[in-house]
Parts: sequence; C-alpha cells; structure tokens
Amino acid sequence: MKDLMGKNLSRRTFLGVSSGVAVVAGLGLVGCGGGSGSNGGSSAGGEKAAGGTLTVGTAYATQNYHPSTTSSALALSANMNVVEGLYELDFHDYSTRVALAAGDPTKVDDTTFEVKLRDGAKFSDGTDVKAEDVVSSFKRANAEGNIYVSMLTPIASIEAKDDTTVTVKTAFPDFSLLKERLAIVKVVPSSATDEDLTAKPTGTGPWMYDEITDASVTLVPNPNYNGEFAAKDEKIRYDVLKDATARVTAAQEGTDLICESVPADSIDQLKGAGVTVDTVQGFGTRFMMFNVKKAPWDDVKVRQAVMYALNYDQMISNALAGMASTPSCYLPETFTNYNKASMVYSYDQEKAKSLIAEAGITPGAITLRTTDNDQVVAMSTQIKNDLDALGFDVSIQTDTSAATYAAIDGGEAYDLLLAPGDPSCFGADPDLLLNWWYGNNTWMQKRCVWNDSPEFAKLHELMDQALSQTGNEQQKTWNQCFDLISENVPLYPVLQVQTTTGSWRDTANGDGTKVSSDFKGIGTTGISLIGVSTTK
Repeated sequence: MKDLMGKNLSRRTFLGVSSGVAVVAGLGLVGCGGGSGSNGGSSAGGEKAAGGTLTVGTAYATQNYHPSTTSSALALSANMNVVEGLYELDFHDYSTRVALAAGDPTKVDDTTFEVKLRDGAKFSDGTDVKAEDVVSSFKRANAEGNIYVSMLTPIASIEAKDDTTVTVKTAFPDFSLLKERLAIVKVVPSSATDEDLTAKPTGTGPWMYDEITDASVTLVPNPNYNGEFAAKDEKIRYDVLKDATARVTAAQEGTDLICESVPADSIDQLKGAGVTVDTVQGFGTRFMMFNVKKAPWDDVKVRQAVMYALNYDQMISNALAGMASTPSCYLPETFTNYNKASMVYSYDQEKAKSLIAEAGITPGAITLRTTDNDQVVAMSTQIKNDLDALGFDVSIQTDTSAATYAAIDGGEAYDLLLAPGDPSCFGADPDLLLNWWYGNNTWMQKRCVWNDSPEFAKLHELMDQALSQTGNEQQKTWNQCFDLISENVPLYPVLQVQTTTGSWRDTANGDGTKVSSDFKGIGTTGISLIGVSTTK
C-alpha cells in the first residue's frame, strides 16, 4: 500500500453519497499482464489448477447486481469477474491494467483520447462487443442519481469513432487518471434492460452468472472470453453468510475456501484450523460527524474538545480487538500521500475540558446517532462514557444506515453521528478521497452543513490548486488540506480500520483443496478473484 497513491492528479468535483454499509464495498484484481491467466490451466508458482469450485463466504447480500447502479459489496465483488471496463483497478495497490481495451489510450490532443476495443471481444451471450456498447454503458453509469456520476465528472463524453474505437473527451487538459476513471464504467450490451442488469448482468469477463439466490451466487466460465485471465475452475460460488459465526464455521470446516471479513476474535481460531488470515490496513474509517449548524457544534473548540475526549486505545482494544489505528492524518500512514496533520488527537480529558472552558459553553444533553455496524455500536458505549465524563449527557440512537441517513437528510435534529465509510473502493488518490466527504455534496450541504464556511472555501481553493500541480508542490498543497480538516474536524476519522480475509492458501482443507498462492486479501471489504483458482 505504501506506493499506491504516488500519482499526479487533474480532477475536481467529486460529489459524495451515503456511506453506510452498502458503499463501503471494496474489491480488487490480481496483477497485470499475462502470467496467471492464459497459461493452459497452471496457477501462480507452477501450481496445478484443480478445476473445482472456488467457494467464498461473503458477509453481504443484495438484490441489485446492476453494474451502473449497485454499491453492494457482494455485487461489486462478483461483477468484477463478470463485467469489464476498458481498464480495471488492482485494489491491492491501485494500479491499472488493460481489460476490454486493446491497449493504453492514444492521445489525439490535450482533451481527446482514443481507445480501441480488445480484438474479437464478445459478451457471454456470443454477441460482438461494439463501441456503442461502451457509449451506452457510460450513459447508464452517468445517469442522474447514480452513485458513479460524481466520479465520472472528469470525463466530458464518450463517443463511437467506429465499431471498435471510442473517442473520450476529458473535461480538462491532460487528465492523468483517465484509465482509473474509465475503470468505473462496466461495459454491458446496449440491448440489455435495466431489469435484466439488476437481476443478472451480461458481460465480457472470464466468468458469467449461472444462478443467483438469497443463499448463494454461482458463476461459471464464460465460453466467449478471450482476455488474459481465463477461468480455470468449473464454478465460483459465493455463500451468503452475513452471520459472522456461520461464515467462520464454514471457513474453519473448509466448506468455504475464502472467508470475507473475519471477526478479530475469530482470527486465532481460523489460524489454528490451518486458515491463512491476511490483515491489511486500508482507508476504511469509523468517523464522527458534527451538526455544525447547531450549537455548540458550530464552535470549532467544542468539536476539538470532543476529539480530545475520546479514549482511542480503549475503543481499539474493546470494540475492534486491536484491528484499527488512531488517525494522525486523514489518510492512513500506509498511504504514500500521508503526511502527519497539524492536529493529532489523542486521549486528553484535561485538554478537552480546557477547550470547553475556552468555548464558554455548559455541556448538556446530546444525541449520538449511530448506524448499526457492530464496531460502531461497540465504540458508541465508550464514546458515551468519554463525553459524559466531559459533562455531556449522551443518549445513543442506533438505526440502520438507510434509516439513519434518511432521518438526517430529512432534517431530523441530531448532534453527532458515528458511522463507517470507505470510498477507497473506487480509488485512492487524495482528491477523490477528500471530495467524498468534503466535496460540495450531500455530506456538506445537508448532513454536516459546513459548505458555507470560509474554511470550506479555503479547502476547495487548496484542492483546486493541487490539481494543477505535480510532485512535491502538489503534496505540499494536499498537506495543507489535511491540516485544515484536522483543525476544523466537521467530519473526521475516529479510527482507521484493518480488513481481515481468511483463505485456505498455505494449507489445504480436508478435501486436499486450497486457493492458488496469488490470492491475497485487500484493504477494503470484498474479494479479489481474477486469476485465482483452486489447486490440489
């Protein structure tokens, strides 16, 4: 992860959306280039592909698999095997690889690029892929109200030059993240209805959907796939096991070769059974948001007091079993563009009380809203204790993500919100990550309502400035952004979490089967399976 964000940027407005459980979905791809996908059935390191069923215990469920609208962890993970963009991201390091494109974009002028399609590419139903399918897929993803619209603002248009070439216009010159943004657009047949795509998408990837039920999702090889990562197993099966105990049991018994979101208190149990557990620090946050239009949260000293009042170590130990870190910047330390912020919050009740006194307020009864994420619920008890010790009288109100954000968006009064979020499932450049919450969007317009402050205007001035810079100058400007939000904390990470994924990779299960050694967990929710197979 330490080199995942060393990129120059040229983009701007990124409008955020609700970041409940649905949008923390993350997924990834393995490697770039030819090695593991097209060598006659062998896997990484000379392993012999078993040609069996690659089984995954997934922590999420969904009814929407539409590649242009879904934000479900399960759908995003499965779709990455079924549908392709012109380019794809490897979420292990956020590099890009060629997918449905034949190669890199060809520059025509500063804002015009051409991309040729992979020769002979077909959808799984046997129909040829044409440039118009790319055009229509971009329009679907960019339709008003879709969650991907904000990420695609740097792309002004995509048009068909001929049947096998698209012309891409960018919104500003020399956009350096073109392939990353094109990876968001998953190409599906122009003829497919939205109902078809919601229920069972058709794509050009190495796999195709076979059966989708509430209990499982089954993929089979796409016979028309002609890319680098041909399927080497008979099936991929996602077992929908939202209950953590059921998921861990399936992994321990070897029924599932891969286990998503291993609970911290089950890691030793799985390791003892022979399961390898990958723990990766990602961007994923458990954040605090303040209603800055309501006193006393309109006073930055009170917001800072709350951040100093929190016992971070206790939360990490008790609520997350050690699987998190205390932020010293908006970005985790593992990210290349990390820089220690000017304000780093640690547990300091005396400092918190001093700030309350400076603000001249008398703490009273307040409401801490939380989503029903297990870690957030566990953290809320500690936060209540810490803020009660500061003089507040905290009532905790917990609800689903959907209900929580519907209430806040509808104008229901609240004081603080504690919730999970992780936009790094869409990319990891600082501009994207900053704009997720601090863009001129729902978060800042309706939830936190910080968008009319002079500090917000200054932040966006700096973000604009960074987009026209490169190298050290760009990093210095981003550092100012990190400092500004650390000092103002309208919305800020409380903890940055680690993601754990279990797999029968180093040892085989009871049937003598394991996953190929190129399987690795990633720093967000989701499972990366491209190029991975079962082995004997």
